[in-house]
Amino acid sequence: MKKIINVSLGSSEFDYEFKTEFLDDEFTIQRIGTNGDKGEAWEQLQRLQAKCDVMAVGMVADDYNVGEFRFENEETRKLTQVVTRVPVTTGAKLRRLLQCSAVRYAQKELVNYFNNNKVLFLSGMANYDMATLMAEYTPNLKFADPIIHAGIPKFLKSITSLELYARGRYGISKVSPYDLEKNNVPSLPQVKKRLISAAMKDAHVVVGTCSEIRRYAAKDSLKDKTIITSMVTDEDMAFFKEAQVNLAIDVTPDMFEDQVLGTNVIEAMIIGASDIDANDISAADLDDIVRELDIKPRMLHPTGEFRKIRRFAFVIHPLSQEYIRNVTPIPKRFAHTPLMNAVEKAFAHVPPIVYSEVKGIKSPCGAEAEGWLITVGGTPKEMLSHSAEFTYKRLLAAGKMAEKLGAQILGLGAFTKVVGDAGVTVARRADIPVTTGNSYSASGALWAAADAMKRLKLVELPKEGERIPAKSMVIGATGSIGSVSARLLAMAFDEVYIAGRNIKTLEKLKKSMLEDSPDAKITCTTDPDAHLGDMDVVVTSTSGAGKKILDITKVKPGCVITDVARPLDLPPEEVAKRPDVLVIESGEIEVPGKLDMRSIQLPDNVVFACMAETIVLALEGRFEVFTIGRNTEWEKVKEIYKLGLKHGMKLAAISGVNGVYSDEDLERIRELALEARKTWKG
Repeated sequence: MKKIINVSLGSSEFDYEFKTEFLDDEFTIQRIGTNGDKGEAWEQLQRLQAKCDVMAVGMVADDYNVGEFRFENEETRKLTQVVTRVPVTTGAKLRRLLQCSAVRYAQKELVNYFNNNKVLFLSGMANYDMATLMAEYTPNLKFADPIIHAGIPKFLKSITSLELYARGRYGISKVSPYDLEKNNVPSLPQVKKRLISAAMKDAHVVVGTCSEIRRYAAKDSLKDKTIITSMVTDEDMAFFKEAQVNLAIDVTPDMFEDQVLGTNVIEAMIIGASDIDANDISAADLDDIVRELDIKPRMLHPTGEFRKIRRFAFVIHPLSQEYIRNVTPIPKRFAHTPLMNAVEKAFAHVPPIVYSEVKGIKSPCGAEAEGWLITVGGTPKEMLSHSAEFTYKRLLAAGKMAEKLGAQILGLGAFTKVVGDAGVTVARRADIPVTTGNSYSASGALWAAADAMKRLKLVELPKEGERIPAKSMVIGATGSIGSVSARLLAMAFDEVYIAGRNIKTLEKLKKSMLEDSPDAKITCTTDPDAHLGDMDVVVTSTSGAGKKILDITKVKPGCVITDVARPLDLPPEEVAKRPDVLVIESGEIEVPGKLDMRSIQLPDNVVFACMAETIVLALEGRFEVFTIGRNTEWEKVKEIYKLGLKHGMKLAAISGVNGVYSDEDLERIRELALEARKTWKG
C-alpha cells in the first residue's frame, strides 16, 4: 500500500483520506489544507515526508515556460525544496497536458467547437501551452496578463505579443528585487474588473482558475460562455449556474468515485505507481499514461442544458438605388435623379458594416446558429462598372470583419457571388471558410418549381420512376446555379432546353449532362424566346443585373417561372403583363426556430436559399469551403438538401414580386391559364 499526502494552501474544509486502486497499485490518499498559511504548509511538508511515498503540493502557482523563457515561483520553490526524502510534485506537467487534451477533446467531440472562437485567457503566460494549441483553431485570442499583473490597461492579442511581453517580464525579473507574482503598482481593482468583465462578455471562451473567473466576472458577463478551468467545486457550479454559463470544461478528470482529485495528486500517484522520480518523468510518459487510462475532461452544464451555438456571417448588398433609400434618410422625391446616381456611386466605396445581428435559429437536432448580416455598398450596376478586384477587396474586408466578430463561416449573397470567379478568389484569400450558397439555391429553385407545379395541377404527375411529361428550360444554364438546375431538370423532365450566349459552352454542358442522364433529351439554344411558347417550367439564373432576358408575352399560359437571379430577371412590371403565368422568386427557405433580425424584405422566419446554405453548414459544424466557382457539384446539391431537412429547413410559402401566393391566387392563375390555352398558338 502506497501513500500520497497532498498538502494544500486551500481550505481544510475539503480535507479527505481514502483508499483506492490506480495503475494496479493500492493507494491511501490524504489531503491536508492549511487555509493559505504558507508557514504551516512548509512545516507539514517537512514533517510528513517521512510518512508517505510521494508528496503533492496544492493550490500553489505553477512554474511554466513561455517561448524560450522559464518562470519559476519563489514561494512554490521554497515549499517543494523542503521535501528531500520522497518525490514531490505540484502537478504542473500533468495539468498542462490535461489542458491541451481537454481542448482537443472538446474540439473533436463537439465538432470544430473552437473554430474562430474569441478566447480570453486571464493568464496567457500560465496557460501558454493551451494558448499555442488554441491558436491552431482561432486567431481571436486575447490575454489579460498586462492588466492583472502590471496594471497596464491593455490586452495582448497574439501569441507573438504574449511572448514579447514574457521576454520583458523575464528581463525585469533578473534585475528587479520585486516579486513579479505580486502587484507592485496600484491595484485599481474596479478598473481591472471593468476591463476584464467587458472582455469576458465579448468572448466566447474564458480560460482561468475558478477563483480568477469569480473575481473578475460581472453579473451578465458569463452568459452562454464556455469556461475552461480546473477543480470545479459545488460552490463554483452554483456560481456558474447563476451566471448562466453554457459549458464548463474542467480539465481535472473525475476518475475516482465520490472524489475529484487535483492534477497534483494524480501526478503524484503516477509517480508512485511508476517508481520514476518527479524530475525524470517526461511529458511523453504522462501522455502515454493519459491515453492508456482514457482520461477525459469533465464537461459540465451549469444550467442543465447545453447550447451548441455556431456562428456565421452573410454578405448582402443593395440591389438598386431603392434599397439605398430604404436605409438612408434620402427623400423619395430624389429617386432617379443625378443626386441618387452620385449617392449610388459613393455607396460602392463605403467600407463594410454590420447591417443586423441574426439570432433565434434552432435546429431540431439541438444546434443553434447566430450570426451577422454584413453589407457592402455596391449595387450590381456599380460592381459591374468596376474591376472584379474592386469587389474582391470589399468582400475580403467583410470577411475580416466577420472573422473578428467570431463568425466560423462566411456566405456570399446576391451579386457578390457572381462577380469575377464566383467566390474562388475570395475563398482563397479569406481566413475563414466561404460558400456562395449556390448548391442550396439550385436545390431551392427546383424544390419551389416542383411544389408550384403540383399546386397548379396543369401538368400530369408521372408514376414513380418516370419522367415528368413536360418541357423545361434554364436561361443562364452555363452559370453555377443554372448548370446544376439543368442537370436536375434533365433527370426529371421529358425535355430540357439549355439557353445561354455561347453555343460552344452550351454544347459542352450538354455533353456533360448526358454523362449523368444518357437518355435525357437536351436542346441547346441561344434564342430562348423562340421556344418559350412550349415550356411548362422555366428557370432564370443570369447575371444580367436588370437586363431583359426573356419576352414574357411569349411564355406558355400556366408556365412556372422560377427567378433565381438577384437582382431579379423579371421586374414587377414584366410579371404584371402575364397574370396567367406563375412567376416565383426562386426557393426561399423557412428556418427553424424564431428568427430575429432586421428585415431583408422577406416574410418572417424566411431567408434566401444561399443564406440558408450558410446557416445549415454552421448548424452542422461544417466550417469548410463548400460551394464556390461556376461548376456547382451535383453531390453537394444533394448533400445540402439532406442536411437542410436534418436541421428543420422547409420550403417557404411560394412568393412572387408582390408577396406570398395564396391558394386563391394560384387557383386564379390556373383558371386564367386554362382559358388562355384555348386560343394559345405558342
